[in-house]
Amino acid sequence: MNLLQSFKMAWRSIKGKRGRSVLTVLSIFIGIAAVMTIVSVMEGMQEYTRQQYAAMGSNKIDVSVYSWTYDEDGNNISKDYFPILEEYCKSLGDMVVGVTPNSRANGTVVYGTVNSANIEYKYDEETWELLQAPPQMYYASPQYSLVNEYEITRGRDLTYLDVEKYNQVCVLGSMAVKTFFGNVDPLGRELQINGNKFQVIGIYKQKATASSQGYQANQMDNVIILPYSARRLLGGSVDNQFQIKVSKSEYIKDVISRVGPYMRNFIPENAGSVDAYSQSTWQEYETEQLSMIGLVLGGIAAISLIVGGIGIMNIMLVSVTERTKEIGIRRAIGARRSSIVSQFLIEAGMLCGMGGIVGIIVGTIGSLVLGKLMYKIVIWPSPIVTLGTFAFSVALGLLFGSYPASKASKLQPVEALRAE
Repeated sequence: MNLLQSFKMAWRSIKGKRGRSVLTVLSIFIGIAAVMTIVSVMEGMQEYTRQQYAAMGSNKIDVSVYSWTYDEDGNNISKDYFPILEEYCKSLGDMVVGVTPNSRANGTVVYGTVNSANIEYKYDEETWELLQAPPQMYYASPQYSLVNEYEITRGRDLTYLDVEKYNQVCVLGSMAVKTFFGNVDPLGRELQINGNKFQVIGIYKQKATASSQGYQANQMDNVIILPYSARRLLGGSVDNQFQIKVSKSEYIKDVISRVGPYMRNFIPENAGSVDAYSQSTWQEYETEQLSMIGLVLGGIAAISLIVGGIGIMNIMLVSVTERTKEIGIRRAIGARRSSIVSQFLIEAGMLCGMGGIVGIIVGTIGSLVLGKLMYKIVIWPSPIVTLGTFAFSVALGLLFGSYPASKASKLQPVEALRAE
């Protein structure tokens, strides 16, 4: 009997026991659909995380410099470390493309009847998208937008003259514009910050996208950027939070290894600390954690596949018992053991293959739905995952169908005929 005949006989056997075949397929497709959905959702989560880090700026190093030296009145007497860091970064040549303070500026912002002290946090109840929040103010250098990958959509950015001449100007993120100005053009208008007037000179392009909504994504647009020289007017401690942008990712570790020790030279011994790290380190760590979670969840889903495989074995053993006479007749007229084995293996493989196809369809639909609900992105299972899942389902049928097939092939013709 050739291979085509084996497929035809297997198909007739499956059609002849429709109810049993459907239940068998059901036990396989649930596991396949679960595995596909979990793998796709974890890939979507990693893509979502990558977009979040990309929005915050790539190839970026955060530097924190703290000093615990105080005068008699309890005031911190630390020096301004930014000029020191900026000068050192210039000496690193092409490795560094930008450096900026990133210290928070505290104060009340007022425009007309809008007061930041009265602004409450509001979220979309379904997506947890941040709809309203008090703005975040930062002291920054003219390279702030370069370091954090902001783009001016209207007006202009900060300049070194703004810093040197203590110009009372600011640049707003798109969400801060909506909060204070609504539909009014903000360019040229003035915000009251702690009672001091700051003119709006530019607006940043919105960074949050449909696929990166949420608190963190929207807060990147809810910013007011001030020249770092404004600290003398608005008050506050010296800048101790800085950001460095390197030209290539391979320079990150080298720059970190240089900046940290250099800045420690300016910190009193046992009275301060310097910390330099990259967001990419946290991104790699988070990716590893997500991969581990995916493996655990995938392992749990794989248990259902094993259960389904045992069900396949059980059904095929029942099929062997039901078809004992058929097997005996075929063996009596000269059928070889390999023909019997191939017939039952093909039948088991076809059952699991059909379960795999249904599971792939359901898993794809589940991935699309969960991707939209959880991350607002379209998650298509990768072709490798799809093909691998189908191949695994067929292999599962062959594996668990091998014992029943072997048992069927070992039946002796006389005993098989006598059994019925």
